[in-house]
Amino acid sequence: MSELQKGKTSGITLKDKIGYALGDTGGCLTFGIVGSFLQMFYTNVLHLPYGKIMVLFTVARLWDAINDPMWGAVVDIRKPGKKGKFLQYIRWGSIPLAVSAVLTFTKFSGLTENQYLAIAYITYIMYGMMYTVVTIPYGSLASVVTSDKYERSSLSVFRSIGAGLGGLPGQVILPLFVYTKNEMGKKELDGTKLLIGVIVLSILSVFVYQACYVMTAERIVSPHIPQKRDWKKTFRVLISNRPFIALCLSSMLLLMTQQYTQTLYNYLFLDYFKKPALFAVCTVVTYLPMLILFPFMTKLVKKYGKKELCALGMFAAAAANALLFLIKTHSVVVFFVLTFISGFGMMFFILEVWAMATDVINYQEKRSGQREEGMTYAAFSFGRKIGQTLSAVLGTGVIGLIGYDSLNLTQNAIDGLYTVSTAVPAASCLLMSVLLGFVYNLGKKNLSSIYSD
Repeated sequence: MSELQKGKTSGITLKDKIGYALGDTGGCLTFGIVGSFLQMFYTNVLHLPYGKIMVLFTVARLWDAINDPMWGAVVDIRKPGKKGKFLQYIRWGSIPLAVSAVLTFTKFSGLTENQYLAIAYITYIMYGMMYTVVTIPYGSLASVVTSDKYERSSLSVFRSIGAGLGGLPGQVILPLFVYTKNEMGKKELDGTKLLIGVIVLSILSVFVYQACYVMTAERIVSPHIPQKRDWKKTFRVLISNRPFIALCLSSMLLLMTQQYTQTLYNYLFLDYFKKPALFAVCTVVTYLPMLILFPFMTKLVKKYGKKELCALGMFAAAAANALLFLIKTHSVVVFFVLTFISGFGMMFFILEVWAMATDVINYQEKRSGQREEGMTYAAFSFGRKIGQTLSAVLGTGVIGLIGYDSLNLTQNAIDGLYTVSTAVPAASCLLMSVLLGFVYNLGKKNLSSIYSD
């Protein structure tokens, strides 16, 4: 008999936590590559113009953002499967997601620029839609795994660790192998090696998703929502939900900052520090605080509160990036030290963002009187997809603005790489600190009352 049938709503085990974490590991195995290498694949392998890439990213990700609430509504109105409402999508959606990831990084030889661009539109939009099919149900899963607020906080930490592990191969291992020297002795991205890496990680993602399906149990029976539902009321309540709006904006900026730095740091270590393999080390340095904070997060949350820790951490991250911008260092060691401090500050929000999303879902249920995990999480995901759009537009825009050309690189463009790689994260982290500290109003005391209700 399944945990769902037993009606057990708390008391999760380590197996639940690991199984739940594997859901984000599976997604980030491909998502990490997209965030780190897709723009460079378009510019340095397909040689597409920056302006056209910017339009592509904007169109694809805006559609992806619109598609999220639509799919969330579909998930809410469909009947649960034998393991519950959400796990079924993780099981069967993982295979088309893996196939779409491979196609996104496939170069078909002998095509014109417009043909490459058309294929890029088709494959990237398809990847985004398949990612939505899996991640919207997965994002809603935490609200039905346990009803305990501290267990949900623990799930959020495990999910963030799972995401970090899933992103490491694309951000740490691939940079060591996907570059080759050209005739002039300069390292450049090898599209064939990159594709092989994508194929391996895509296949691995399918197995990881299946492990998530097997190891995770839905304990809370989420009610089946009839076809006729007042979705306008749902959206009216959502847009008047202060913590929901604050968390959406903060999460949007977080994802934007993470993907923006992944993209820009790739160029930075290739052309500014001239040591592309060190991009992998930088990624490790950024995520090292996760291992340090992991054993203490539950205790810290109980003592100080999620919102309070996240706001202070983001202020520290903003200060570290601002200092990087001001000193304009050529020392990799100094850059790594300040990047570590930035990562340490951001890690509080990275580890707790999913628990905060679950808190907002509960707060939404309290205000609306109806349970709609799929739609609420989809609306939250909409904000994150806007963040992806902003990262793509900013990443491509600033590369074009500083006059970057991989075939004719100037010193001004190299110096500009450092400036835009540090100034934007400093500003976005400061804004997140303000939003979390002064707008998001589900502090430690407020949450106790909500969960009691």
